Amino acid sequence: MHPITGGICTICGERLFSSYVLSAPESEPRCGLCRRIEPAFARAVAYGSYEGGLRELIHLLKYGGVRPAADVLGRMLAEAIAGLEPDFPDGSIIAVVPVPLYRGKHRHREFNQAELIARAAMKLNPAPGRLRLCAGALERKRETASQTGLTSHQRRENVRGAFGVAQPEAVKSRQVLLVDDVYTTGATVSECARVLRRAGATKVWVATVARTLKAAGHQVEIQHSGDADMEKVSAGPEVPLARAAAS
Repeated sequence: MHPITGGICTICGERLFSSYVLSAPESEPRCGLCRRIEPAFARAVAYGSYEGGLRELIHLLKYGGVRPAADVLGRMLAEAIAGLEPDFPDGSIIAVVPVPLYRGKHRHREFNQAELIARAAMKLNPAPGRLRLCAGALERKRETASQTGLTSHQRRENVRGAFGVAQPEAVKSRQVLLVDDVYTTGATVSECARVLRRAGATKVWVATVARTLKAAGHQVEIQHSGDADMEKVSAGPEVPLARAAAS
């Protein structure tokens, strides 16, 4: 269970590939989707890839009810949140909002894993009082089908209209940190961010323990050279310097 490394999209955290063309070396590298569509959230970060031991640990909590796993996952989430903190406004309280479960599932499971992980992470925050848990700010208004096996479009349709803001006073005129266990395609957090912003949140950040990533082949690491028009993109073996599009 290791942190994500290598070239990733600075908006959604997706792995970048050598086929992506970057507009300029001083700009923040984005994946193709984030270049085409501006997400409802400002930035999403995750600790690790949703596979292997990390996936098993999340399943122990979600489906096995092993609550001590939340403390381990909370430490990982705290590390992911640390990557966002330089972007948080000075002196402002950030509302921490876990992605909610539908009430029937919550009763059956007896806990919301996103809330447990968020609580564990907040205990490790070096600036107590800056993050304020608002566990009831969001509500899931209807049950949704499992997202497993659905396409990206089907996932978006599945969660459309499924969330509402139950406590608008908790998020109005405030920046929000939306927390969940796993970021898959971003459909759920995007829908949550949309309704939070509609309720008056000034900006929404996203932090998850894990994220599904595209296959590691041809992953890129971006290194800026001294020439303002040039950037080095490596995909394992060395590849030639590519001139950025001038505009």
